[in-house]
Amino acid sequence: MNYRMIAYLLGNILRIEGVFLSVCAVLAIYFNERAALFGFVTTVVLTLVIGTAACLKEPKNKKIYGRDGLVAVALSWIVMSIFGALPFYLSGAIPSYVDCFFETVSGFTTTGASILQEIEGLPMSILFWRSFTHWVGGMGILVFMLAIMPTADERAMHLMRAEAPGPLVNKLVPKMKSTAKILYGMYFALTLIEIVLLLVGGMPLFDSVVNAFSTAGTGGFAIKNASIAAYDTAYYEYVITIFMFLFGVNFNLYYLALLRDFKSIVKNEELRYFVTIIVAAIALITWNISAYYDTLEAAFRHAAFQVMAIISTTGFATANFDVWPQLSKGILAVLMILGACGGSTGGGIKISRFIILVKTAIREIRLMVHPRSVNIVKLDDAKVDEDVIRGVSSFIIVYLLVLFGSFLLISINNFDFTTSFTAVLTCLGNVGPGFAMVGPVENYHFFSDFSKIILTLDMLIGRLEIFPMMLLFAPSVWKKGYM
Repeated sequence: MNYRMIAYLLGNILRIEGVFLSVCAVLAIYFNERAALFGFVTTVVLTLVIGTAACLKEPKNKKIYGRDGLVAVALSWIVMSIFGALPFYLSGAIPSYVDCFFETVSGFTTTGASILQEIEGLPMSILFWRSFTHWVGGMGILVFMLAIMPTADERAMHLMRAEAPGPLVNKLVPKMKSTAKILYGMYFALTLIEIVLLLVGGMPLFDSVVNAFSTAGTGGFAIKNASIAAYDTAYYEYVITIFMFLFGVNFNLYYLALLRDFKSIVKNEELRYFVTIIVAAIALITWNISAYYDTLEAAFRHAAFQVMAIISTTGFATANFDVWPQLSKGILAVLMILGACGGSTGGGIKISRFIILVKTAIREIRLMVHPRSVNIVKLDDAKVDEDVIRGVSSFIIVYLLVLFGSFLLISINNFDFTTSFTAVLTCLGNVGPGFAMVGPVENYHFFSDFSKIILTLDMLIGRLEIFPMMLLFAPSVWKKGYM
């Protein structure tokens, strides 16, 4: 374990976070928010001082092995959240530090689950930081760091693999640093386009920026108590629906679009499954809820918005889908599990994993019928390695173990089954809203501190795809002889 390099990386993470928080401090000055300014300035000083102290001596050995990358990523998200929670606590916006930590982790992991009962009364700079955590966490803070800082060698790819969602992570170009730059360049461009389109529709600049941040990170923190429904404008809903889709797509496809390789985009199997599932879900829900709305267009608009909000794991709301018919709720529950595409900013188990699981199951059935036949699992006409299949299977098994284990732990609160189960399901899938007491018009404030900590761990485990967080609890990982 390269402890010195990990400390160096964490120091740089803190310094970057300090710069981000400085932007919020400037906003606090602009809006004349003294309590918020105190919280931001204090946190900026702490992050910069501690971060700089950790980076004073550059490590001689800059090699990052697979284990180092996984541990560094897990620790960076925890450290980032610990300090990121301080502005909420020091400003008095959220009195309990456990609640502050829950809200911050929910922001960075782009979950969007909130303990806040009253959002619109918060200082503007605090609201900005709350949504900005989505934008930072969406693509990943380490990917950002790799894009702007010189890297030691290509072993740093372990950092990107550990942080990027999905079972298959490849470099877009030979240089890993260039890959990080391309990813963030596309991420920034899409965010900017959404801001402009919301402004064109008449949304105030501040609202446009923070809502675009939440959409880009597929997080769902809104600055209105009623979420996007507060604007009650079809144009905004359609624009955000489209961008939730765009941010739920594998970013590799945008790079192919820049290269004008549209043939590969059309042939992409994950995209085809993603679009098919979305179209089918929207059609079924529109039909199922048509009696709830005055026009078919309104039913279609709300169905499309909520389908995209759930499958992209953004979590915005324009309707209380908890009162929709059981079929519609059942479809949304399935979408909560599936999530978006690998290589996107969305959560869930990912469409690519779902495809591999389905094809593996079909292969096993065929082998039962024809034991001597040769059956290869393919994705995009390419063979999927057995290591990848084994990795996907292991991921699903551990995912289910964490899901049911967390459910049993928070059941101590003695809430109803739907509330407890969907709370864990949506936190682990980084979705946000669930059903019953954690529905789209509710929040998580009523859970005990113990349950909030469990749900916070679920958010981190889900965002980092389980294994980086799990490794922190494996004693053998910390042994010097372990490679």
